[in-house]
Amino acid sequence: MEARLRFAASAWLGSALLALSLLSAGNLLAADPPDAFDIDDTPREIGLHTPEWFELSFLDFREDLERALERDKMGLSIYFGMDHCPYCEAMIENNLAEPDIRQYFSEHFDVIAVDVQGSREVVTLDGETMSERTFAVQRRLNFTPAFTFFDADGNEIHRIRGYYPPYRFRAALEYVVDRHDREWSFREYLERADPPPKFETDDINYQEFFQSPPHMLDRSRIPAQRPMVVFFERHACHACDVLHSEPLTDGRVLEMIRFFDAVQLDLDAETPVITPDGERTTARAWGEQLDIHWAPTMVFFDEKGSEIIRIDSVVALNRLRNVMDFVLTRAYEEYPTFERWRAAQGTVSSAQ
Repeated sequence: MEARLRFAASAWLGSALLALSLLSAGNLLAADPPDAFDIDDTPREIGLHTPEWFELSFLDFREDLERALERDKMGLSIYFGMDHCPYCEAMIENNLAEPDIRQYFSEHFDVIAVDVQGSREVVTLDGETMSERTFAVQRRLNFTPAFTFFDADGNEIHRIRGYYPPYRFRAALEYVVDRHDREWSFREYLERADPPPKFETDDINYQEFFQSPPHMLDRSRIPAQRPMVVFFERHACHACDVLHSEPLTDGRVLEMIRFFDAVQLDLDAETPVITPDGERTTARAWGEQLDIHWAPTMVFFDEKGSEIIRIDSVVALNRLRNVMDFVLTRAYEEYPTFERWRAAQGTVSSAQ
């Protein structure tokens, strides 16, 4: 591949750089400092904001894509945000404000914004007309912020759901721009990184509420008595350390998790597992099958073994508590997405 400048290695507040050499792209991605995972998702007034370099749009995505191609962009990206979203705030202030990310993103895509609770009319790339909120539901977007990337033919390339720290966001952009989706899943692409990210703790964090093996999780024949949450984690995973040292020490979270069957799996291990639908496999193979590319990922299943929702991005205390509440109250049976349920509970007071 022709050598070209990708992302300049960034100095992160004087911290040491951890470079991920992506074999397929031959470029360097700077890892973020530990506090890149620290998000304050306390309920508060924030408002819906977007960077000034986003494109203005009448929300006819066909016209937006046509205009992007006329400017020699490779396609169109749609940003999904909402009022009072701390994770959207972090995306804008931590990621999109970075000069290299802004330049690289805007060089290849026109970006337009959609309010997941908005009532404005949009025209999709398929020519359908609907409201912003209906479009967000159609895309099955449980968490904001989110991005969807479309190529020159209007086909979806990739989708980002939730907040990722800048180094992971850069990797997602490269995955999209270089069209690695034609060869690999995003998980497979990330696993080609050499060396993988390493942090200070080598052990997987254990909690007393995790069920002990053997992991016989089959619910397809006999429904269980309560829902299940499976924690997919990794060794030397700083984001996992943050989850265990902060949200999973909260008293209300610990009280709520008693109403789940909670299971912890190592994404890289050959631990035997019988999945909720009765398949015999391993933790690693099941993670691949579910296309899990972020650690920690929490996947919630109902009593019959159907997936309800997953958290596969950075999560802080309030979002975790609300997702658990969403599952335990069976709100998913009434609301098509977590965000629609959250909005129905009230804006700022329900937080994330």
